[in-house]
Amino acid sequence: MELYLDTSDVAAVRRLAPIFPLAGVTTNPSIIANGKKPLQVVLPELQEALGGKGRLFAQVMAAEAGKMVEDAQKLRAIISDLVVKVPVTAQGLAAIKLLKAEGIPTLGTAVYGAAQGLLAALAGAEYIAPYVNRLDAQGGDGIQTVKELQQLLKLHAPGTKVLAASFKTPRQALDCLLTGCESITLPLDVAEQMITAPAVTAAVEKFEQDWLTAFGMPGL
Repeated sequence: MELYLDTSDVAAVRRLAPIFPLAGVTTNPSIIANGKKPLQVVLPELQEALGGKGRLFAQVMAAEAGKMVEDAQKLRAIISDLVVKVPVTAQGLAAIKLLKAEGIPTLGTAVYGAAQGLLAALAGAEYIAPYVNRLDAQGGDGIQTVKELQQLLKLHAPGTKVLAASFKTPRQALDCLLTGCESITLPLDVAEQMITAPAVTAAVEKFEQDWLTAFGMPGL
């Protein structure tokens, strides 16, 4: 199982990398724009924050297949082993095939249906990113889509992994993992909710107080 953070916040990655078993960091154009740092700056900073380990993901901006390939080459000039995110449109599918021929790994993104994801896998994408919460928000079923996509990939494209994205709660992420999803990427707030809970804090404080009452000192 691979766990990624979906962010361009370098300080947060540096803080959480020692805590979480991170496989890397994913970004998208909106995340990069909100961070207000160009890719040429933020991608190396994210790589450094990960300690030089883990995979980075960044997305093409072009709409036409040939231009997408050019964008991918520019991204790989910044980070040589970066995984290129390509929206699964008609032109995106063509670009994924071209990039596969060049040996450039891709993630098919903006996936709202299992069949759409399967096509990206058959085109050569290494990862497929269904948008779980966005599907739910549109009246669909994000977790069911992940289940269907997992089954399709197992049957027809076993070399491709689901990298589920778009989560609003830890419960969504857990449900996704329970389907057998091999990779997820979490926004910072959801990731931090997984390791913070009032009940846990209260339990630790009670342990400390009981120890102090019995022994008169806070430590061992």
